[in-house]
Amino acid sequence: MEVKARRLEGKVAIVTASTQGIGFAIAERFGLEGASVVVSSRKQKNVDEAVRKLQSKGVEVTGVVCHVSNPQQRKDLIDKTVQKYGHIDIVVSNAAANPTVDGILDMKESVLDKLWEINVKATILLLQDAASHLRKGSSVILISSIAGYHPQASLAMYGVTKTALLGLTKALAAEMSPDTRVNCVAPGFVPTHFADFLTKDETLRKTLEEQSLLKRLGTTEDMAAAAAFLASDDASYISGETLVVAGGTPSRL
Repeated sequence: MEVKARRLEGKVAIVTASTQGIGFAIAERFGLEGASVVVSSRKQKNVDEAVRKLQSKGVEVTGVVCHVSNPQQRKDLIDKTVQKYGHIDIVVSNAAANPTVDGILDMKESVLDKLWEINVKATILLLQDAASHLRKGSSVILISSIAGYHPQASLAMYGVTKTALLGLTKALAAEMSPDTRVNCVAPGFVPTHFADFLTKDETLRKTLEEQSLLKRLGTTEDMAAAAAFLASDDASYISGETLVVAGGTPSRL
C-alpha cells in the first residue's frame, strides 16, 4: 500500500476486528498516515501476527485481544489504549458477524441475538466506554455495507443490521457533536476471508462485477482509503454521513 499523505500524524486510532481483511487494511493505512494504531480481534495468535506485519512496515502499533461482545475485553481495549497513548482520536467499529444464510423467518432466536449483538449493540457499548477519552476533533467511523441499502436473500438479516448502522451514524453524530464527528463507510463487495463466498462462486463474482459501474469488486485498500479520508481533517466538515464505496453498484439515489 503506497501512501503519499500523512494526515493522521499524532492521532491514536482503535480499529476493531483488524487482524485481517478490511479492518487490517484500515489499521495499516492509518499507521502509514502517521497514527498510532491499536488492533484487535478474538484470537491472540491473530493479534500477534497483525502487530508483527504492521511493525515490519514501520507502523506504531499495539495489539489487544477483544471479542466485541465481551464487556471486560471491550473495557480492556479502551483502558490499554489510554494507558499507553493517553487518549483516543479515532474509533473504527468494523467487527461483524454473519453466522447464517437462513431467511429471516427461518432464523433461530439465538442467531438473531448474535447478529444484533455483534453488528449493532457492540458498537454502542464500545463507544460508551470510549466516549470520555475522545479528544475534541475526534472521529468515529462505523463500517456498514451496501447490503444495508439492499438486503439480499442470503444476507437478509445481516443486511438489516447494517441498515441499522446507517441510522446509528445519524443519531450518534447528533449526540457526539460538536467535538466528535461520526460517519459511516458502506463497502461494496470485497473478496475477503469474511466474504469468501464471493471468490468461491465464479458466476456470483461475475454478476457482482457486472453490477458495478467500474466492472470490478472492491479491494480492502479502497475501503481503507475512504476510512482514512473520513478520519482526517480533510473531512473536518463531514458528520452524520455514509460514504458508499462500491464502484457505482446501485445503492441509493
